[in-house]
Amino acid sequence: MYLTHFQLREYPFGITPDTSFYFSSAASQQALNTLLVAARSGEGFIKITGEVGTGKTLLCRQLLRALAQESFQTAYIPNPALTPHGLLAALALELGVDTVGLALAPEPRHQPALLAALNERLLTLAEAGQRVVVCLDEAQAMPIETLEALRLLTNLETEKRKLLQVVIFGQPELDAKLDHVSIRQLKQRITFDDRLMPLTRDELGRYLAHRMSVAGWEGERCFSAAAVRLIHLRTGGYPRLANVVAHKALLCAYGRGRRRVGWSEAREALRDTRAAHFGWGRLVLGATLGLVVASAASAGWWLARNGL
Repeated sequence: MYLTHFQLREYPFGITPDTSFYFSSAASQQALNTLLVAARSGEGFIKITGEVGTGKTLLCRQLLRALAQESFQTAYIPNPALTPHGLLAALALELGVDTVGLALAPEPRHQPALLAALNERLLTLAEAGQRVVVCLDEAQAMPIETLEALRLLTNLETEKRKLLQVVIFGQPELDAKLDHVSIRQLKQRITFDDRLMPLTRDELGRYLAHRMSVAGWEGERCFSAAAVRLIHLRTGGYPRLANVVAHKALLCAYGRGRRRVGWSEAREALRDTRAAHFGWGRLVLGATLGLVVASAASAGWWLARNGL
């Protein structure tokens, strides 16, 4: 559609997590540094939380990419809404365990055999000098009993270190789930914890410019300062939502024969994005509260002046 018009090699604002477009904001870089330090230390659970659309999955993939360059064997579980047996089977498959007759065996009779095979594989990797890191995305969807099974799995160890380290990514609801009394031991094992935050307005401007540059854009910034301000106001700085709006804004600019996205193109894109409508409500509420406070202050001043 607009690729030729903007001289781009690919679409810059897809919502599929793509590490080639990874943008290092202050929050994401701090979280990635925390993850790398924790993974290299080899102890405990690591937890990263963030609201929907803050880039948790992209951060997870960036971590896996970084660990692949070191002596790590990684496993990625994108949907942890599994039974304890299902989680063990998924881990076994990710780590290259021969699961014939084990992963599909009826529960719970054959679960000990699956656990033994997984333990043997972890010992083999440890002897080869490889550390194992398991990343679980959307962990807020994991049942309580599966979280407990995961904790028990991390009990596997040699005399020197744990055989398995776990990184859990989830929405803020994960914190409430970890407060459950039955898994309080797991919560105590979380040694590193960080939270992803939305982009600031300045970061959003750099984020949009970064993705355009990766996609092939050359020249000054495609999104005007006014467009960035409006997009940030209405999206709250959430990268996924900003991507949706930015893509539509480029379409609008293309339809008008323009090479830059201005305030009017951003406004049209936002009108077509229902998820971004909360920004107006926030703006109106802020203005209303400001008027109420100002009116109250004026009334107080008038009463004081007149001795009432």
